[in-house]
Amino acid sequence: MLTDTHTHLNSEKFDDDRDAVVARAREAGVTRIVNIGMGREYIPSSIALAERYDCIWSTAGWHPQDAVTMQDGDLEWLEEQCKHPKVVAVGEIGLDYYWDTSPKDVQQRVFREQIRLARKLGLPIVIHDREAHHDVVTILREEKASEVGGIMHCFSGSWETAKMCLDMNFYISFGGPVTYKNAKQPKEVLQQVPLDRLLIETDAPYLTPHPYRGKRNETGYVRLVAEAAAELKGISLEELAQVTTDNAIRLLGLR
Repeated sequence: MLTDTHTHLNSEKFDDDRDAVVARAREAGVTRIVNIGMGREYIPSSIALAERYDCIWSTAGWHPQDAVTMQDGDLEWLEEQCKHPKVVAVGEIGLDYYWDTSPKDVQQRVFREQIRLARKLGLPIVIHDREAHHDVVTILREEKASEVGGIMHCFSGSWETAKMCLDMNFYISFGGPVTYKNAKQPKEVLQQVPLDRLLIETDAPYLTPHPYRGKRNETGYVRLVAEAAAELKGISLEELAQVTTDNAIRLLGLR
């Protein structure tokens, strides 16, 4: 019983075989999938996927790389999308200082607005944090994000940063990089995250785990992440799957 808490099955990369990808995920033991809806282009198709499949839920949010595209009225539109019964979180939102596609001040403003929206609606948030650890933690604190908590998606920070996020009611999620031979820090952090705050994901079609690295990722490969996480934790795959699924159900209400 595995749960992929972060995937992009509405990506164009799955247009030719989306049904088969979902079928393979089920065969791999994946019973719950959280698909990420981003912006006006991808939120409707993500919600449509959640309506089509009982095993899929959706999020809705404005990705930091696209923050500059948010126009007047978009926040109100986003609020309406978040009221759909299968939308379980606001996200992915946050900061990305690696890709220079939206100015930092715009990213920070849009990030803050969406945290406030999540607090208004009582929804957890899914955080994208790339090379922006300090500012992400600062904004989460200032905007009282601990009131709703959420997921630090594909966590890449230090254990010190992870502890600050745990203190703010966040779960720490890991994906394909924990299967990479030289990914030392994610593995070390995963070993220290308490089991009751641990989640797993694929971020498909990106960050494909070993041994398929370099090819398109898909949600069924979350089993490979689970196997690596179980080994790092020194527990069975079955226990790791059960614990991370229970965590996802508790946080996101995937029933």
